[in-house]
Amino acid sequence: MKTVFLIAYIAHMLAIAGILGLLLHQWNKSPRKLSAGVMHSAATALLAGLVMVGTFAKAKPDETLDHTKIGIKLLVVLVILGISYANAKKSELKKNTWLALIGLTVLNILIATLWH
Repeated sequence: MKTVFLIAYIAHMLAIAGILGLLLHQWNKSPRKLSAGVMHSAATALLAGLVMVGTFAKAKPDETLDHTKIGIKLLVVLVILGISYANAKKSELKKNTWLALIGLTVLNILIATLWH
């Protein structure tokens, strides 16, 4: 289970980095468009996170899982997915929506790294 947890962890980190990278790639674009990769990365992060939660007890028996932290991170990823799917077919991504997606992604990273 430790190997499955580690693979899911790496996939989760790459997926979150993918969301942020794809959004930041639109920095100087006019008009901004939502890449399908953002949705795929968010879905991958969600799936990998679920695998990590499911294997946590076997992979790290000495630690306890903070369910509040996991719940908030789950909610943030679901909001990212929802916003992404709502704007997938639009020809232009509004600046406020783009900034909200970046903010939510950074929030997810900060929760993961700073909440102990």
